[in-house]
Amino acid sequence: MDIAAALAQASADLKQPQDLDAALATIAKVACESTPGIDHVGISVAHRGGRIETRAWTDQVVVELDQLQYDTGQGPCLQALETDGVVRVEHARHEQRWPAFIPGAVRLGLRSQLGVRLNSDARTFGALNLYSFSSDTLSDETVQMSELFASHAALAMGHAERIGNLSAALTSRKVIGIALGLLMHRLEIDEPTAFAYLTRMSASTETKLRDVAASVVADHEARFGRGATEAGEPEPAGA
Repeated sequence: MDIAAALAQASADLKQPQDLDAALATIAKVACESTPGIDHVGISVAHRGGRIETRAWTDQVVVELDQLQYDTGQGPCLQALETDGVVRVEHARHEQRWPAFIPGAVRLGLRSQLGVRLNSDARTFGALNLYSFSSDTLSDETVQMSELFASHAALAMGHAERIGNLSAALTSRKVIGIALGLLMHRLEIDEPTAFAYLTRMSASTETKLRDVAASVVADHEARFGRGATEAGEPEPAGA
């Protein structure tokens, strides 16, 4: 499959409604099937705080190879993430750069590998890992296609993050609005005064505004029941 056909297939598959895990699985599958010389593909996701996990894979051996890199703290995936962007490994049995990773990887069958960083909007999301058990060398076409699939994966992850941030913002806005209504009713104050009350609580306790609002709502529900929150006022005694 040539580059244009591979990308057309990936784009067609990704147009179908699916969550992030399904999208990444699709990209890994199409990349594996269409990239010359590649037998297995995985997508590693980097979390804030330094933790890395394999989020999509085409075979269990991918999980083993990825985990070997995470455990040893070295390998093409980690180097791509930290410094180089694209890391190419050929004739793996002779590779000297990662002595804690390579011997175990070769025992699992590795002959060559690519690690490609996933970047979108100046954010690093993780890495696309392509493993060959059948070839000691990787063509320039293979490298080019791996970078295109990495771009697809990064775009999917960036889209998911934006949707997640929007959802979180909408949820926060709703909770803050409910808290304001409760404070206005309880303290008999207007909305600006209720908002100032919340912000003072946030500043004095060094707590995010949405968390203070959530605390106000939770306290009200504990005292009067969840139904009272929806009504914006306490339920009658004995209700």
